[in-house]
Amino acid sequence: AIDVTHLFWLQGALKFSILFGYISVLMGLLMGQVRVFYAMSHDGLLPAIFGRLSPRTRAPAVSHLIFLVVTCLLAGLVPISVLGNMTSIGTLLAFVLVCVGVLILRVREPERPRIFKAPGGLLMPICGILSCAAVMLSLDGLTWLRLVLWLGAGLFVYAAYGIKKSKLTSKEM
Repeated sequence: AIDVTHLFWLQGALKFSILFGYISVLMGLLMGQVRVFYAMSHDGLLPAIFGRLSPRTRAPAVSHLIFLVVTCLLAGLVPISVLGNMTSIGTLLAFVLVCVGVLILRVREPERPRIFKAPGGLLMPICGILSCAAVMLSLDGLTWLRLVLWLGAGLFVYAAYGIKKSKLTSKEM
């Protein structure tokens, strides 16, 4: 066996690095989520408050504050393993939906101009669907139940608010 007692300092440095890695990923996700809500509010799918910009920074400050509070509450009240599983299944589902969308567009609109092209043709989105679905299937039933409940909540918001207010189906765009 190798004597590593002199490397005790490395344990703290590793924990510090992991902590800042998590923080940077969460900040990236939250910044992206705020931008998604911003775009959805401009399409009429969410209330206008999510699209309101700060006059000083030109950023959706109200959305940032809302997500700050919600994230802090979740982080403080929900076990990290539950949050990890919920984040994983949500992200994997999003990847599956993107891959399905790529397949549909490649089949329905093969001549559509594409700025970015990925190699592999139809094989890559199919592999993406299969690999993400395989990881999703490895998650426990309670995580799946939470996914269904969150999707149900999203569909409820869409049915109660988005359908009536959507600019996507009107001539306002």
